[in-house]
Amino acid sequence: MSQSPGCEPMATSRPPWSMVAQARARGALLDALVRRARALPPIRMGVIHPCDARSIEGAIAARDKGLIVPTFIGPRAKIEAAARTSGVSLDGIEIVDAPHSHAAVDEAVELVRRGRLHALMKGALHTDEVMTAVVRDGAGLRTERRISHVFVIDAPTYPKLLLVTDAAINIAPTLDIKRDIVRNAVDLAHAIGIERPKVALLSAVETVEGKIPSTIEAAALCKMADRGQIAGAELDGPLAFDNAISREAADAKQIKSAVAGDADILVAPDLEAGNILAKQLVFLGGADTAGLVLGARVPIVLTSRADDVGSRVVSSALAQIFTHRPRATP
Repeated sequence: MSQSPGCEPMATSRPPWSMVAQARARGALLDALVRRARALPPIRMGVIHPCDARSIEGAIAARDKGLIVPTFIGPRAKIEAAARTSGVSLDGIEIVDAPHSHAAVDEAVELVRRGRLHALMKGALHTDEVMTAVVRDGAGLRTERRISHVFVIDAPTYPKLLLVTDAAINIAPTLDIKRDIVRNAVDLAHAIGIERPKVALLSAVETVEGKIPSTIEAAALCKMADRGQIAGAELDGPLAFDNAISREAADAKQIKSAVAGDADILVAPDLEAGNILAKQLVFLGGADTAGLVLGARVPIVLTSRADDVGSRVVSSALAQIFTHRPRATP
């Protein structure tokens, strides 16, 4: 039996006091993003198949904060019934009638292609339905970039916002896909005001190991950054999670890095790891989250059934900020 590379056990002590001392009110940093977004013009957002209470309430709340001008796309009768159940008025809301969820997605994509919408939000339908239409050759919303998802996480014991990617779209990304995953996250970091984000490429160890492919890909991504294939960020990896977010852990292992202990972006080795990490931060760490799908023609708010109204509002604010971001001149 071959021996696996040594993955050192994580420390079992309490979080360092330097982290605990920085604890703050839940969601304070995400709330600050919403306040910043309210100073910008609202964007036209298509809400796809909003046939349940949370979809409607989240979109209306984002509208009421001046973040979006929503267009509801789906079966009119079901949308109106859901609004009545929620006690929400649809006065002033444009409704584009579509007979079912597949038709609603197709109509939403076409409205983006015609320039009528700046962003999309998933309502009461499956993620696969949305993404299948978005990535469709010739008639979708693809660009030269690979599409990926970025969580923006406000963890009360971390001193700043933490971006986690990709936890929703790319199951087992190749090196080239990971390059685009990093670039999408860096673009979002720039949009929310992180001038030169620190990107930690996560694995189980801090050294390059032939038996752990994610360590080799992390090293390759760092060299891509050195050669200008990934710009506007500081990359380091492979890094284990503790070394990425804890300076004390990085010092204990004598890791000399501008990223270690101060990461802005965590790049997971695959979707499973990213999804588990994001949900651990929420359900064990008391974090609040928002998120966007990037790499398409417009940002997409990919809601979950577990997302509350507040999460949908912050995600709308992210889409608004991203849409209004300064564009680099080619």
